[in-house]
Amino acid sequence: MKFELTILGSSSATPVYNRNQSAQLLNCNDSFYLIDCGEGTQQQLIKYNLKAAKIDHIFISHLHGDHFFGLIGLLSSMHLGGRKRTIHIYCPEPLKEILDIQFKYSETLLNFPIQYHFTHTDKPEVILKNQDIEVETIILNHRIPCTGFKFSQVKRLRKLIIEKLEADHIGKEYYHLIKRNKEVILPDGRIIKNEDYTIDSPRPRSYAYCSDTMFDTKYFNSIKHCDTLYHECTFLHELLERALSTHHTTALQAGEVAKINEVGKLIIGHFSSRYKVLQPLLDEAASIFENTELAKEGAIYQL
Repeated sequence: MKFELTILGSSSATPVYNRNQSAQLLNCNDSFYLIDCGEGTQQQLIKYNLKAAKIDHIFISHLHGDHFFGLIGLLSSMHLGGRKRTIHIYCPEPLKEILDIQFKYSETLLNFPIQYHFTHTDKPEVILKNQDIEVETIILNHRIPCTGFKFSQVKRLRKLIIEKLEADHIGKEYYHLIKRNKEVILPDGRIIKNEDYTIDSPRPRSYAYCSDTMFDTKYFNSIKHCDTLYHECTFLHELLERALSTHHTTALQAGEVAKINEVGKLIIGHFSSRYKVLQPLLDEAASIFENTELAKEGAIYQL
C-alpha cells in the first residue's frame, strides 16, 4: 500500500531561498492528506503536479500564519474549480472564525461544505480513522496551542494464497470468509483455516509530524518507535536561548528526540530564514541520530 510524503514547504516564519512555508502532502493508498498549509501551498501543489482536488482532509497544527495562511486561497480555488465534495479540516477552533470572516467580506459562498473537527491540547486523541489510516494528535509545547499529528496505517487483512485455494478446489464463494478468518466448512466436510490459505499483510507503518515545539518529554509517548518522524529544528544549538524563548527546537535537540524515542528515520524542517545553507543543521542532528534527512521541497519520502 502506498504510504509516501511530499514536502511542499520547509521554511519557518518567512519564505526565503526558494523555501516555502510549512506544508506537506501525505499519500496513503492514493488518498491525499494535507498537513499544514503555509503561504503558497497551492502553487507548490501545481509545481509538483499534485492534484488539490484529491485532498479531502486538511490538518492545521496551530494558528501561526506560516502554517495556515495558504488555506483561504486553496479553499477558494477548490470553490472556483467546482468542488462539491465535503472537505474535512482538523484544526484549533478559532480557525473557523478566521475563515468565516474572510468568506463573509469577500461575499464567497462555497460550493462545498466544510466539516470542522476541532483539536484539543489537554490530551492526545484519535481524530480520524478509516479503512486506510488512523490519525492521532500529538500535544506539543509551543507559544500558542499546537498539536502535531501521528498517521498510522491500519492493519490490512491477510492476503489469500490463490494458487493453493485453486489447487485444493476451494470455490471463490468462500474467499471472502477465509480472508476475514471466518470458520468455513465445505460441503465435503473439510474445515478450512485462515492461516493455512493466507499470508500476513505487511506491517503497518507510522509517520509523526511535530510542527512547532520546544523539546519536551511530555509528547514522547506519542512518537515512540514511529517509523518516520518529522521534527522541527528552527535553529542550530548555538542559538538554544533563542529556541527556548520562541518555543522552538534546535537541530541537536531534534536528533536527541529521534534517538530517545527510537524512531526509524528523522526528517528535519521548519528552518529559520537566517540559514541559507542547511547542511550545518543536517550535520548537527545527524551527529546524534545518524538516519536523518533534510525536508527538501519536492522530495518524496517512502515512509
